Amino acid sequence: MNRFCALLAAGLLAHSMPAFSGESITCSGKFPNPVTDICWSCILPITIGGARVGDLDAQDDIENPANPVCSCVVNPIIGVSAGFWEPTRHAEVVRKPFCLVSLGGIDLNPGLAAPEAGRFTRAEGDGDGGSFYQAHFYANPVLYYLDVVTDFPCLEPGSFDLAYLTEVDPLWGDDELTLIVNPDAVLFANPVAVAACAADCVAASAGFGLQDLFWCAGCQGGLYPMNGRVPFHMGGVRTAALLAQRLTTKMHRELIAWSAHGEAGLCGAYFSPVLDKRSYKTQLIHPIPNTDKEGGKCCQPWGRSTILWGAGKEYPAQGEDFAFLLFRKRNCCVGY
Repeated sequence: MNRFCALLAAGLLAHSMPAFSGESITCSGKFPNPVTDICWSCILPITIGGARVGDLDAQDDIENPANPVCSCVVNPIIGVSAGFWEPTRHAEVVRKPFCLVSLGGIDLNPGLAAPEAGRFTRAEGDGDGGSFYQAHFYANPVLYYLDVVTDFPCLEPGSFDLAYLTEVDPLWGDDELTLIVNPDAVLFANPVAVAACAADCVAASAGFGLQDLFWCAGCQGGLYPMNGRVPFHMGGVRTAALLAQRLTTKMHRELIAWSAHGEAGLCGAYFSPVLDKRSYKTQLIHPIPNTDKEGGKCCQPWGRSTILWGAGKEYPAQGEDFAFLLFRKRNCCVGY
């Protein structure tokens, strides 16, 4: 019954959203090619304790457990503390509801009404426009199902799997309903909190964002509300990067996604309802894979400016949906 009510509410929201007609929105895409579409250097650096033992072009990294020796109690282990960035999640931002871009453009629509993507202007007519998109979240443990590394206990097992559809989530299209999962948003709906995000943008463009400013999404704007409404649309890549971060944060808030870095992650993944946004790096996979290295890097921490890496990555019709491969920071105790 609860699921039926949620789907019904999502359908009713479709009539309140400004959107394009369904016939005008295309659904296309492709499954990412692991050879040509994935920037494998994003896995780096590899660390033992606090020391880098494998790197290329000084890849971005956060702090690691300093002690190279570790142990776990639940599954008794004594070993060494290893760190790397594991490609394990996947997020896509789409215009047409139920369009699975990362599965070749499959239209999964079961006949349920859901808000379509749209661009709209404000009632005051000041020229500024916002937008709305749907988004999907996947489990994508690439290293595991490709057997890139065998007999390595730190890889998340599984296969490419659809984990979340915003089309059946009534919170994704409504700012007020979204307060159910992010009631703290009311604390940051003020000019001072918004202005502080400028510092987060600077930090993210130079390295990683500031976790103390957890309500900010760097140069993409504000993380709240955690839904598909963006008040200022300034390009598809920038908007998609913001919504991918919002969706990932929402998944952590709802305990669907877990963290696996730091001392707490040495013995396994753990709950993190307030996401450490520094624990992810992202690579644009669709429509144009971001495999060209800007400054030696082709993956970006959350919040980094899209001016350089996002240029030329959007084109009309089939190039207006976006997908990102998410590299999650992994610290693990490897031993016997």
